[in-house]
Amino acid sequence: MISNHDTNASVRQRDSYLNHVPVHVALIMDGNGRWAIKKGLDRSQGHAHGASKLREIVAKFGEYGVKYVTLYAFSTENWARPQNEVENILDILLTSINSELENFHRQGVKIIHLGDKATLPEEISHAISKSEQLTENNSKITLSVAFSYGGRSEIIQAIKNMVSEGIETENIDEKTFEKYLTTYGIPDPDIIVRTAGEMRLSNFLIWQSAYSEYYFTDVLWPDFGDEDVELVIKTFSSRTRRYGKS
Repeated sequence: MISNHDTNASVRQRDSYLNHVPVHVALIMDGNGRWAIKKGLDRSQGHAHGASKLREIVAKFGEYGVKYVTLYAFSTENWARPQNEVENILDILLTSINSELENFHRQGVKIIHLGDKATLPEEISHAISKSEQLTENNSKITLSVAFSYGGRSEIIQAIKNMVSEGIETENIDEKTFEKYLTTYGIPDPDIIVRTAGEMRLSNFLIWQSAYSEYYFTDVLWPDFGDEDVELVIKTFSSRTRRYGKS
């Protein structure tokens, strides 16, 4: 039997970490293929199951008060994967947009694309633009989807844009530079989560992650659930961010 004392202690513990919730959580969703192989399935089924988790996970972070979630869905380097796997991922992206857009919109989610739309098939580029336009006035939570995105290419493109606009070197500082990033207007991630046991950024938000906390878990993305979201929140609340000042 659980005593009132135990219940009250649990509530106090929960309230303590709810007072220190990350504003922005970035997710490197790794392990779809490995999850499928473990279950004797095709890799494409792993990607499809991983995609089906998105709305649930975004909503759960929103329940804790997180205002921005960024998903690393497909990197510029992922184009080098086998063609049939890339085509499957593109099909899953299009299917997910078509099936989930209205649900995200009803939940007050604002959708933003990070990455190079020019590299995407026209049908997908159009679907992404439609999702951004439909949800642009939503404010409950901002969901940024990094698809055909690379941190280095983002930085190079920002530099090119500054040069083309004739920005003088003496006028370039961090704030000016950040205006040319695709993430302009979005706060830097407070914590970056990577699933499936890998411990690296893989060219994700490399400028924006300068002072981010990191959370690595062996859980494969399709198995990532409510308890894992809670662990991310608890882990962040237990850390002290010094920004190099001590």
